[in-house]
Amino acid sequence: MSLAPRWHIDDEVRVIRNVRDDGTFPGADMGDLLLRRGSVGVIRDIGTFLQDQIIYSVHFYAENRLIGCREEELIGINEDWSPSRFEFRDKVQSRALLQLAGETLAQPGDAGEIIRVVPDPSGGFAYHVHFDALPGRVLLIPETMLDGLATEPATP
Repeated sequence: MSLAPRWHIDDEVRVIRNVRDDGTFPGADMGDLLLRRGSVGVIRDIGTFLQDQIIYSVHFYAENRLIGCREEELIGINEDWSPSRFEFRDKVQSRALLQLAGETLAQPGDAGEIIRVVPDPSGGFAYHVHFDALPGRVLLIPETMLDGLATEPATP
């Protein structure tokens, strides 16, 4: 099977998902954030994984990192890009009382975690959020209903 790459060596691209270490990045721990979505880089090499996935080695110059990316994780540098306010695993809090059919789901200030970023056709974003007060439930919340939650650094 022959795969045709979408990009070529020296093409500029943007990563559209946060990239975390899968255990293969030297000097990082599994799960460490390597790149934030929106980072820009240049294709340096093109290969395959399991003979059916194109993998691009991309040099992200601002971070000075060479990262392997799958084709679906990248867009061309000139393609439309709108950064979201929050990312996967970001801690957030509700800005207002959230109710559905009279049931209170979250109070203002209730803490939660972003599970998924969902682009809105109008150009904005919504998020799948797991609130600590709602074990086992995930809600779709518009960006305007969330604030960032400052996390305190861990004490040794």
